[in-house]
Amino acid sequence: MIILGIDPGYAIVGYGVLRSERGRYEPLEYGAVVTKAEEDFSRRLEIIYDRIYEISTRWQPQALSIEKLYFQNNQKTAIGVAEARGVILLAVKKAGIPIFEYTPLQVKQAVTGYGQAKKPQVMEMTRRLLCLRETPKPDDTADALALAICHGQASGSLLRQRLLQKSP
Repeated sequence: MIILGIDPGYAIVGYGVLRSERGRYEPLEYGAVVTKAEEDFSRRLEIIYDRIYEISTRWQPQALSIEKLYFQNNQKTAIGVAEARGVILLAVKKAGIPIFEYTPLQVKQAVTGYGQAKKPQVMEMTRRLLCLRETPKPDDTADALALAICHGQASGSLLRQRLLQKSP
């Protein structure tokens, strides 16, 4: 299964494309879509849409794994991220990819086995699970790869549950 993980934002959108087979992960492509602060916001959204659509149609993943939106403090930032997230979801939907959302707790649990893991622990486990020499930069890219791993773990366990239900 090919999974696209995305850490949404409007200044930096982290993305990672993984192949997930039998509990093993192979990174196919990862990076970040970066937009400039001085750019008109609608242009920034257009750049994000175009790049995510291009990645989606090139790799044709079977799933998008994206973080559920939640905010604690800055509402101005929250609105911009929500708008960027909407553009991301539209691009992926237009490419015909099913969308799966995960909370930060679910990602931490899937990647480290501990839902209260700190960011450096998640990043290190992501690096190890993908057999990478270094943790991907920027952090948004590592987060996107962790989201893809989370879906690989979740979809694997759903498959195992179905197989167990069918076996005598």
